[in-house]
Amino acid sequence: MRVAGLFLSMCCCVPAWGAHAYAQFGDVKYPAGFDHFGYVNPNAPKGGEIRMVPPTRPTNFDKFNPFTLKGTAPFGISGLLLETLLVGNMEEPTTAYGLLAEDVEVAPDKLSATFKIHPAARFHDGAPVLAADVAYSFNTLVGKLAAPQYRSIFAEVKGVAVLGERTVRFDFANPNPELPLVVGTGLPVFSRAWGKGVAFDQIVEQVPIGSGPYKIANPKLGRDITYTRDPAYWARDLGVRKGQFNFDRITYKIYLDETARFEGLRAGEFDFMREFISRNWARQYVGKQFDNGTLKKATFINRNPGDFQGYVLNLRNPKFKDVRVREALGLAMDFEWLNRQLFYGVYQRVNGYFPNSEFQAQGLPGADELALLEPLRAKLRPEVFGPAYLSPSTAPPRSLRDNLRQAQKLLHEAGWDYADGALRNAKGEAFTIEFLNDQPSLARVIAPLQKALEKLGIALQLRLVDFSLSKQKMDSFDFEMTSVRLVGSTAPGGELLELFGSKAAATPGSNNTWGIVDPAVDALLQKVVTATTRPELATAMRALDRVLTHGHYSIPQWFSNAFFVGYRPGQFVLPAATPPYYQVDGWATSTWWASPNNK
Repeated sequence: MRVAGLFLSMCCCVPAWGAHAYAQFGDVKYPAGFDHFGYVNPNAPKGGEIRMVPPTRPTNFDKFNPFTLKGTAPFGISGLLLETLLVGNMEEPTTAYGLLAEDVEVAPDKLSATFKIHPAARFHDGAPVLAADVAYSFNTLVGKLAAPQYRSIFAEVKGVAVLGERTVRFDFANPNPELPLVVGTGLPVFSRAWGKGVAFDQIVEQVPIGSGPYKIANPKLGRDITYTRDPAYWARDLGVRKGQFNFDRITYKIYLDETARFEGLRAGEFDFMREFISRNWARQYVGKQFDNGTLKKATFINRNPGDFQGYVLNLRNPKFKDVRVREALGLAMDFEWLNRQLFYGVYQRVNGYFPNSEFQAQGLPGADELALLEPLRAKLRPEVFGPAYLSPSTAPPRSLRDNLRQAQKLLHEAGWDYADGALRNAKGEAFTIEFLNDQPSLARVIAPLQKALEKLGIALQLRLVDFSLSKQKMDSFDFEMTSVRLVGSTAPGGELLELFGSKAAATPGSNNTWGIVDPAVDALLQKVVTATTRPELATAMRALDRVLTHGHYSIPQWFSNAFFVGYRPGQFVLPAATPPYYQVDGWATSTWWASPNNK
């Protein structure tokens, strides 16, 4: 959601309620004054270090400002240095508790939310966190010098009003029950003193002045980065923080080479690594160190909705405008062969954008979904009203050959036929696709798709670039085809506007990588963000999934309901309870603690 305007009026709506937490659907588990979350050890000792490799693409960092479009900030800076008014947990998908804000009040008409800032909240420079800092952070992020995606994230927030030294109100364009969470958990708060006198997009080497549990140990641009725990952290005894952030140091090490990264784990250069490549998981995590317990190969099961992963087609390119072309390209992928021959059978096929969740469309649309889809029928493909989309399969009685025949027919109908050694349109132009790739290991995975497309007369060319160039090209939508992974969400909402909304399609740096511009999608997104109950949200999400999948905007890939991790068990102690919804890297840094061997 983005910001349209700023209201500095000092008037205040009468609150419907004031509380220590806000729940989109009213389900708050922990009472006011609770001591700690149930999945942490409130008595976990502080000390030691965890050294990791980030779960993102490896690259050096060239700035400390994570909020501008150009350049790359170090991994972890937003979550460890900066805080938000409210904070979620790993048990409740649509509930958040006060962090910087000790109280939240939602107006009866749901058109505003007022936050009272905790009097103990302090920035790392010792200054108090005040309402003016919250307003400054918001206005800066929706301004022209910040990355444009923030204007999409906060699009339904009309403005912010400072009502007192520690009281701030956000005004909303619509009575959307998710918006208090959007501003509460989605707005990182930083000090007005950060980069004072310097244009925001020129703040590069100055570390953000935040209020989080960690500071940067040695702020120099480069590759590796270490965060040190602030022993005077203002919120260390709050229920939302007790038992968390126990390591004195958190280090993220960057290896630009995949082999060097794993050898770094074996050599003791770091202690924790999440593995994303099934071949590596099956073949590398073996040997003496794993046999004697120095290293551990662990599979952490979770109840998270599955990640969406797929090959993305850039609809801004005319060759991908025709849905028949996009469907034909999807028919050329043989997941069953890949899973059998390359992935050691560890993955499941992605069939929708919200796999392994209550938000994935199944079977025929029910009456609740039809109530949302029928008014949009004129804008929708007839297939949307039929069975839910299933990704093409080569399991018997189907085969890749059968799928390619179907693809050839679709391409012919779309005006593409084989001539002079290539698939060509009426103008005689050959059908070629440039695949933007910043992962060398992906070459072996995409090779079977290359060969299948070659049989259709389509030349798929891989362009391997480093992460920095890839990010630049993606931010400017200068690509034809690439691969993306979207982390599954237990509480989808406003962020979907930035993923699939029409406005985001033209916003540089947005996550609408596809360039989807569809009024039916926009209408269903509004149903998602204005849902007042969990069943309403699930219905709108399933309807949205039907429309997106039958649009054939992606070639769906695969997902897993487990995290694959190699780590040094002698260095850490894990809490007794594992939460249901978590990302393994964040779970480790926030709730694990150092063993006596880890000094």
